[in-house]
Amino acid sequence: MLSIVVPTLNEEKHLPWLLASIKKQEMNDYEIIVSDAGSKDSTLDIAKKYGCRIVKGGLPPKGKNRGAEAARGELILFVDADVVLNKDSLAKFLKEFKIKNLDAAGFLLNSQGRFYGLSYGLLYNLPCLLTEKFLPQAMSVIMVKRSVHQKIKGFDEKVRLGEDVDYVRRAAKVSRFGVLKSGKVFVSPRRFQRDGWLKTWFKYFLYQIHMLFLGPVRSDIFRYRLNRYKK
Repeated sequence: MLSIVVPTLNEEKHLPWLLASIKKQEMNDYEIIVSDAGSKDSTLDIAKKYGCRIVKGGLPPKGKNRGAEAARGELILFVDADVVLNKDSLAKFLKEFKIKNLDAAGFLLNSQGRFYGLSYGLLYNLPCLLTEKFLPQAMSVIMVKRSVHQKIKGFDEKVRLGEDVDYVRRAAKVSRFGVLKSGKVFVSPRRFQRDGWLKTWFKYFLYQIHMLFLGPVRSDIFRYRLNRYKK
């Protein structure tokens, strides 16, 4: 079984698109766990409508860990609420994951509109592929064996920004990591629409420098706020 863990906070706008895209996949051996941080909108009603299991979450690292604790599958897919899966892509990803004998994996991303798609292609996908073997990257979507998640003791709940990158780099030290190339995952451009693409990517660049020389970001230096990109 595949356990799909979705951390949420007031995601009534995006969550239906993600859940609908999961339901359209040509596979049914999965469960969806919504790890909610206290939504005040209709997020939980939407989750119940789609038959999701609901657990209490928190900031992204905590929410993902609580979801993983409730997972019954041997394979976990952590996915942000503003993601959409292309039709039949999940089966292709699972097949590639198995063929490559991976234990943890990142994904190539795409976004709405040619500009944002190109931005992800040049500033995220290309670096991911170039540094796959020695400096793993991940954003928005991660697939991992539950045994590996437990071995590295899950996400570091003290990390304030970039918990996905910290997670896969720790996973890569004890298991086989790779980037799945059989398709791309759609991610909402809301991060760029709110702060601007240049400012957003520059922040991620500074974050990468911080990771390389100072380690994971456990302070509030980047002033991350949960759900700031909900619009």
